[in-house]
Amino acid sequence: MNERASAPTFEELFGRAPEVHATAPGRVNLMGEHTDYNDGYVLPTAIPQRTRVDLARRDDGTAQVWSADVESGPTPSRYVLGEEARGRGFLDYVQGVTRALREQGIVLPGFDARIASEVPVGAGLSSSAALSVALLRALRLAFGLPLDDVRIALLGQRAENDLVGAPVGVMDPMASSLATSGSALFLDTRSLAYEIVPIPAAIELVVIDSGVPHSHATGSYRARRAECARACALLGVASLRDLTLADLDRGAPALPELLLRRARHVLTENARVLAVVAALRSGDIAALPPLFAASHASMRDDFEVSVPAVDRLVALADAEPDVVGARLTGGGFGGAVVILVQRGRGGAVAARVAGAYEASSGVPPRVLVPVA
Repeated sequence: MNERASAPTFEELFGRAPEVHATAPGRVNLMGEHTDYNDGYVLPTAIPQRTRVDLARRDDGTAQVWSADVESGPTPSRYVLGEEARGRGFLDYVQGVTRALREQGIVLPGFDARIASEVPVGAGLSSSAALSVALLRALRLAFGLPLDDVRIALLGQRAENDLVGAPVGVMDPMASSLATSGSALFLDTRSLAYEIVPIPAAIELVVIDSGVPHSHATGSYRARRAECARACALLGVASLRDLTLADLDRGAPALPELLLRRARHVLTENARVLAVVAALRSGDIAALPPLFAASHASMRDDFEVSVPAVDRLVALADAEPDVVGARLTGGGFGGAVVILVQRGRGGAVAARVAGAYEASSGVPPRVLVPVA
């Protein structure tokens, strides 16, 4: 973990050595934005940046937690297990995990935890999911909890939905719990069936943070979820997953134009996930550029979750001859772009795109992949 040199160690914080260590990666989504809470398909992959949790057991019913990313002093935050309450910043994510465990009948006797993360907050790369999955992995190790990787993901989602109040879908924690670098996780968010799909060796990933932060807990993300739910109600279906484009055309008179565009994005994005999976399986790289272009256009125009800074990054990437495809990744309203590049060209492409973006916007982006 890349931490400041002055950050206190676990031993300095708690006066003893940690008993267990666990990590979990952030993720970038290759295709399938805003489809997970509509019971659709997603295709994330893990990024090199990870969150690490060092942990030791306690027996006094309390949790003491320190984060290298938000704490300014050497004093850990503390709360009583079973008395979790919203409103304590980063600690809400930890409290959300312990409350979710308690609601599942798993009562912890207490623990000390030190958290450090390389996953940038606000970049759309699942920093919160990496935290919850890493913490749950550490608790599983320390207390011998009977949790498989899928259950860990579902508990992580519940922690964010309930105590934190962020209406995230299941993709982020499933990706953090199951995805690996060099492969994509093809996930059906309705059934939770998944497949690991290798990324062809001829391409590599570039991920650049635009420098415009986003948050799942803010109103715009919630508004898109509510719009999808309203479209379902007007069309008489439980989920947009239950519709085809032909169904949508037939039901269009029942929908306001805005809701029609929201639903059209979800349905076409599901189809693009399936098409990208087929292209990866067969190594058909030539099929990818129009799919990435269509996805970004759909998020920009139909779902309206892109912003000018992200559009600029995508346009600069698309102008590069070695780029296969580029698009906004994550929930939108800022965040990062994912770029597919010819193998061996990632570092050079990332440097040129980042330099041109800063020159035109005055905002320094952050190249996250490849890692310098």
